[in-house]
Amino acid sequence: MKAGRFRVGVIGAGRVGPVIGRALQLVGHEIIGITRSSNPQRNDAVEAILGAAVIEPDEACDADLVVIAIPDDQIEPLVQGLAKLGCFRPGQVVMHTSGVHGIDVLEAAQAAGALPIALHPAMTFTGTSLDVERLQMCPAAITATAVAQPIASALAMEMGMEPCVVEEEDRTLYHAGLTHGANHLVTLVNEALSILEAAGIENPELYIRPLLNAALDRALSEGVHGLTGPVRRADAGTLKDHQKALTEAGLDSILESYKNMARVTAHLAGDNLLLSENQVQAVLRALGEG
Repeated sequence: MKAGRFRVGVIGAGRVGPVIGRALQLVGHEIIGITRSSNPQRNDAVEAILGAAVIEPDEACDADLVVIAIPDDQIEPLVQGLAKLGCFRPGQVVMHTSGVHGIDVLEAAQAAGALPIALHPAMTFTGTSLDVERLQMCPAAITATAVAQPIASALAMEMGMEPCVVEEEDRTLYHAGLTHGANHLVTLVNEALSILEAAGIENPELYIRPLLNAALDRALSEGVHGLTGPVRRADAGTLKDHQKALTEAGLDSILESYKNMARVTAHLAGDNLLLSENQVQAVLRALGEG
């Protein structure tokens, strides 16, 4: 092993742990092993990605760098349990990949002298080797102590990511922003596809992709000024027609989502002076408000 390289133990054989392990492996760190998944198919995928030995969580703590990539709510109990077993030591680096948590959940490891790091890649993971390439230039939210900060930044950059410091008190809000954008986008897209299918559109994914790509590009480059459509034009009649069509198609659950998003969009347009107050109120009345 090259000087300055870590012996790495990975706890978590889901979509993130093996990918982070592989990214570290590719830059010369030694993977001593990864914990087993309860899903046999995941174990096969992990073997294909990482090719590492299967170890227990306490064995992972024999490493210089312990990577914890498990569901958010399980991190603190796991760390506390391992600390009670005396698994952590001074100078060891303990890093989790959760977005919502900072280093508070690693307090038990820190109390034993370990250096705590929270490193969250701002991307969605498929759990395949393709993710390793997608880490390149991916933003990574870093939270660490002053001593561990240079290590956290170096690890992120070694894996090809762009480190960005997020303070402990800001982690939850940071993660809420990502969740609202990425996860709810999936919900919105699937609702749009359902509407198009109900309208008899074949292959709606192909039909809607150019529109969504253009809308995303404009939203990111122009902000609220990239807004188009009936709310932006205050076309109350069109909004009423949409609601009627959704009702007649039996898409009542999507109707509520449509109305809620349209209301928020109307207020957003009004707050940014894209619509007058009278136009905002006309839109809201068309949506059954006021």
